[in-house]
This record gives sequence, structure tokens and C-alpha cells, in this order.
Amino acid sequence: MSDSKTNSQTWRSVVAIAKENGILRGVELQRQNGSFEILWAKSHEDAGDGWAAFSRECGLTAEPAEAATDRTVVVGFGSAGTVFHRASVPAVEDDEMESIVRLQAETRLPLPAEQMELAWRAGQVRNGQVGVTMAVARREHLRAFVDNVRGIQPRKILLDCEGIVKVWKAVFSGVEKNALVLSAGRHNIQVCLVEDGRLSNAVVLDMGMEDFFAAGSDEQTETSERFAQDMISVLDLFGFTETEQAEIPVFVLSDNDSLHVSIVSSLRLAGLNARLTAPDVGKLAVQSEFGVERIYEYRIPIGLALMGFDAGDDELKLFERLYSPTRDEDKKHWLYSRKATCAIAAVMLVLLTIVSYAVDVASPKAIQERLKATVSDVDMDMLVKRQQLIKTIARERPDLLDLLKLVNESGDRGITLNSLYFKKGQVVTVTGQASGNDQLSKFEKSLQDNKGVEKVNCTANTDSKTKKITFTATFHYKTFTKKKPR
Repeated sequence: MSDSKTNSQTWRSVVAIAKENGILRGVELQRQNGSFEILWAKSHEDAGDGWAAFSRECGLTAEPAEAATDRTVVVGFGSAGTVFHRASVPAVEDDEMESIVRLQAETRLPLPAEQMELAWRAGQVRNGQVGVTMAVARREHLRAFVDNVRGIQPRKILLDCEGIVKVWKAVFSGVEKNALVLSAGRHNIQVCLVEDGRLSNAVVLDMGMEDFFAAGSDEQTETSERFAQDMISVLDLFGFTETEQAEIPVFVLSDNDSLHVSIVSSLRLAGLNARLTAPDVGKLAVQSEFGVERIYEYRIPIGLALMGFDAGDDELKLFERLYSPTRDEDKKHWLYSRKATCAIAAVMLVLLTIVSYAVDVASPKAIQERLKATVSDVDMDMLVKRQQLIKTIARERPDLLDLLKLVNESGDRGITLNSLYFKKGQVVTVTGQASGNDQLSKFEKSLQDNKGVEKVNCTANTDSKTKKITFTATFHYKTFTKKKPR
């Protein structure tokens, strides 16, 4: 959410509200001398009255909380309504990368682009490529959520999975740069992939604590095996090899309950490097009755509240185009004032009259002489040569957006592109997946038929488990990839 006040304001306290398995939970965190204190924590079962009733219970008025100048409100949007994708794109300028990411996303979206909202975040540059995290959600679902929370006028709408990663790092002592973080609710389990210390992917599994609690001795084994298989599938989805799956640390957020022990045991039997991680009460200033169990219960709103204190430059801003926290009177720019508009119109009319009169009284001869004098002051040959040089440079500069569009349009819905590598003097390299040999052959032929594309060469391997084909395609693109003689 691009809001300058969010970036400049230093909040003394943040109220955060999130909904998990039909229960609304809210906390207020206060920052003082570099430490955080939980002022209160409340929960409310959503029986239809929803966010408005709970906000009143939390003492939030119809006026925005930041009217008090030192408190703000943030809310969390459930990750179950969000789909994440990972992609590698060339390391280019931000405006070019925006276009490339949107083109990549359009090939993967289940619905037309105009029905979806996209937020993305670039990672580190490696070998000329940038890893990008994309979050996508159906626009109508986001708008419905905005309608639910608009009454409490939150300063930010955040993804709850980002709050999970934040609380893991800040309260559950998560220091690993790369890890899986599991947050188990009553009916689902959120699996968050952390890379370079930031959320890069997330999946919500349709089973939770009640599945482990309700299972008898025979059912327990079945539940554990099904959960372990789901986790292996998630790791496959995230792109981990079998060796990497055994090495990546898996942290299960816990209040030391026995059910969490069962979850960790299921993962270890599947060969995963899983362990429990409980909150460090010393990380927060809390009242005596607010122990490990309560911190775990309110882990998501606590994480969102901690994010509320940040400047917010690094968030996945999925609601940026759909919601603005600024009040109507703040939104109303001075240019929209009727008096100001009339005054501007009057001034412009006067200026137009003066300019028109000056052009009328200036003789054609005077204008011609001035133009002649101006041209004589400049070396016209130099200008012509400079223009020719600009055109030559433009011809020598590849259009990466055009190249990416060309590759995307060569594949159909069965082709998934993973990365594109381009460097002048070297062949273009594209990696991806195909659902069959026929589709890969069509992709290769379609790519070869493009003007400017030469010598397309595809190498492919078939995954023994998924039966999907992973391929690498190389080709020459115009004159950019051919080495020129010295």
C-alpha cells in the first residue's frame, strides 16, 4: 500500500485483527524503548456480525485509529484465498521487471488477468536472474474482504502468512534464512516457505489439529501418513529435490501441546528435518497470565502487529489498488476544490490571451529571422550524426519484453516457463515444464517459426514420479546472441 504517512509515521501502538477458522482474534502491541508489550488480547467467534462488532468490542470507533496520532490498525487476509508462484526473470530496471512479471503471471493465472490481483516481490540477483515471489488472488474476493473491514478503516491489509513468518522470526526465535514454517489451526495447516529470511511461497493444507485429535489409534496412522504425503507434495511443488527435502529445516510453531508432537513425529517418519519451536515469552512484555499458550493462540495477530510497526516497503501489497486507508477529506486534493479550479481557469484564460496576442503581433519576417539565427548557432552536421548514433544504439539494444512475449506466445497452456537467461553473445536459454512430448514439439516448432529465432534446440527429461517433462531450450535471437568477430 503506497501511503507516505505509513512510511513516515512512528506508531506507539498497533492493533491487529485476524480471522482463523471462524474466530476473530485481536491484540494491541505497544512499543516502548525498543521493546514490545501486549496491552490486551481478545477473541470473538464470528456468528455473522463479524468485523464491525468485534472492532467495537476492541474499543475501535468509527473514526480511524490513527486519529489518535500514535495508534494504528492493521488486519490480516487469509492465505487460503491467495495463490503463490515463483519465477526467475532477467535482472532489469524496475519498470521493465513489472511488465515481465505480469507477462509471466498471465501464463499461470487460472482466470483472465482483469479478474485477478497480483502483488510481487523481487529477491536477490544470481547469475543475471532475479527470483520473484508472486501472490495472486481473485479480485472479487479481495473486494468482498475490503467491504467487511472498511468500517474499522485499517491502515494496512496484510497477508496473514507474512504475519506468521514475522512472528516466527521475532517471537519464536527463527534465525534460519531458509526454512519451512508450519502454523497449525483447528481445521488447516499453513505451510510457509522462507527464503533469504522472507516469505517466498505458501500453501494451506486442508487438515488441522482436530484431525490429529479426533483420530484413534488406527486412524492416527492414516492421518499421519496422509499429512506426511501432503507435505512431500508441497515440497515437490516448491521445487525441492529429494535430497533438499531431507535437509531443509521444518519448524512447527507450538505451545508444547502433545498434538504438535504428533505432527513433528509424522514429518520425521517421512524423512523430514522437523522440530518444534515454542514462543520465547521474554521477547514480549506480557502480563503474568499471558504465557506460552496465549502467545501461540494469538501468534498471527501478534505477527501482523509487529509488521504494522515496519515502514512497509517490503510487503506483498495485494490490496494496493483496491483499498486506500486515507479518509475522504485527506483524499480530496486541492485541485478538486471548485474555487481553486475556477481560479486556475481564470489564470489560464489570461495567459492564453497574452500568448495569442504575442503571436499575432509578431511579424512572419521576425519569426523567420529568429529561426534562421537559431539554426546557424548549431552545427547541423553534428545534430544529424548524433541522431544517427542514437538510432544505431537503439538497433543494437535488445527488447527483453519483446523476447519474453515471443517465448510466452510460443507455448500453450500446457507449457510452464520457469526461467529465461539472456546475455549478448550467448544463446538464449529457456527452462520450463511440459505435460507431454507433443506439447514440447509444438512449442519447439512454434518458437522456430518466429522471425529472428534460429537454431532452436530442446533437451528434455521426464520425472519418474509426476511424469512431467522438464526441458531446456536454447536458440539464437536476431543478431544479439551471435559472437561478432574481433
